[in-house]
Formats: sequence, structure tokens, C-alpha cells
Amino acid sequence: MRGTAHCPLCAVFSEAPARTMGSLFGRVAALRALLCGPRFQCLLVRPSSGGPPWPQERTLVAVKPDGVQRRLVGTVIQRFERRGFKLVGMKMLQAPESILAEHYRDLQRKPFYPALISYMSSGPVVAMVWEGHNVVHISRAMIGHTDSTEAAPGTIRGDFSVHISRNVIHASDSVDGAQREIELWFQSSELLNWADGGHHSSCYPA
Repeated sequence: MRGTAHCPLCAVFSEAPARTMGSLFGRVAALRALLCGPRFQCLLVRPSSGGPPWPQERTLVAVKPDGVQRRLVGTVIQRFERRGFKLVGMKMLQAPESILAEHYRDLQRKPFYPALISYMSSGPVVAMVWEGHNVVHISRAMIGHTDSTEAAPGTIRGDFSVHISRNVIHASDSVDGAQREIELWFQSSELLNWADGGHHSSCYPA
């Protein structure tokens, strides 16, 4: 068409229609070569060097006072590491009421709220930030139902929880919730970005 600027992409498809599968493959190869040529500096999406080609999330996981008292911190860490997630932050603290009040703000009108705050401040908590693909959803599946009577065997609560009020562990329930909780419990300087050598065992068969 007169006055139309020449487009190198259109040139690949402007020839006569392909009559064989071989010519179709040839056109695909030509298009790939064109996109990856110096003029276009490779427009095809490729994974970054040394990193996984899937999006990463972060979530907050906290071993509650009963889990710490029962020496379950190592077990929790082992399960998350074996799943292939990366630990990027961890600390033990006696949680101040200000953090607990903000963390459980959605439960403030519940009748059990005072007992919950009392329990969570009764001993040390081990707060952790784990990173990995779909880590928020998978972490929730790993810890199991809030009520120990409903938690499936093989989950952390199913294996170790003795009562709904002593259910060992917390994990963020959404990506947005995880971001809010991580910012509440951790300073940015307390979170580390470190290379794990490309080990992502949760995404590969054993």
C-alpha cells in the first residue's frame, strides 16, 4: 500500500501463503531470527540468568509460643526447606502488644481476642520470611486447618497441634496480607536477597 512504512516483521508474512509444513517452520524460524537480531535486541521473553523463570512470592511464617516451647522450630524450618523455599529473614522475639494488635486487627471484636493476645505474648515467637513460587498458597496447605481436629495428617497442625488455641504456627493467608505482615514484623534491612545456586526443589521431581 502506498505511503505505508516498511515493517521488517510484516515482511516475514507478506510472501505467498505457505503450502507445506516445512515452509511454515521456515517462517517461524525467520521470525525468531528477526526478533532476536541486533535491531530488536531479542524481544522474546527469557528467564533472567541464574534465576527461576517463574514469579517469586514472600510470606510470613511465625512459630507461636507453644511451638517454640515444644521445640518445633527446627521441624518447621526443615519442612519449608525440603519443600524448596528460601529463608530470607528470621528472628526470635517477645512480640510487643502493638505488633500483635495490628497483626490481629481483624479479630479485635471477637470474644477470644484478649485471650489470643495474652497467649501470643506469653512467650517468644520465631518469625520468618520465606520466598518461593506460590509460597503463600502452598504454605497455607502445609500448615493445615486452624482447628487441629480438622487439620489433615501430614500438615504441621495435623501432626503437632493439640487445640485450636495452641495450633503451633501462623502463615499469611494472601499475597497482600503477607506483604502487610512482613512489613509489620520486619525491617527491610532484616531481609536478605541471596543466591541459592538455582536450587528450587519444589518445582522438580525428586
